[in-house]
Amino acid sequence: MKDSHVKAKQYALKLLSYRGRSEKELTTRLKIKGINESVASLTVGYLKDIGLIDDFSLAETLKREALTAKLLSQNAAKKYVLNRGIPHDIVDIIFSKDEDADFDNARRIAEKKLRILKDYPYKVAKRRLCNLLSRKGYSYETIMKVLKERNFNEEDLK
Repeated sequence: MKDSHVKAKQYALKLLSYRGRSEKELTTRLKIKGINESVASLTVGYLKDIGLIDDFSLAETLKREALTAKLLSQNAAKKYVLNRGIPHDIVDIIFSKDEDADFDNARRIAEKKLRILKDYPYKVAKRRLCNLLSRKGYSYETIMKVLKERNFNEEDLK
């Protein structure tokens, strides 16, 4: 029993050396490795007690990454954090609907994309920009607000 607990801790520490992981992610990976559930939960509990696993701080980091580096919308960032195994109650605390942040990120994406789309016909450029923002998770209202704010017209692309 003690030997398996030591191996579980070593494997968990190896996983944590690559990147931060949630409790759920780490437990799942330990089970996949063949470590039984009781040893996995003891290992995760130990790592949580010493502060190496903290779902709340991981959620804040993932939110910041999703919003600033990936320029995702609030909804897409929320899904991104949930997919990493963070519990819903923590995600609800971390995310408060902030339409201004969505608008600012969408505007940054649009400005960057318009530099690339300047050689395209107006309709093609508008469609591509709308599709990009939609794939990033922005709402229809936010997309239209960005297009209106940019006075998106044929002169923007010349």
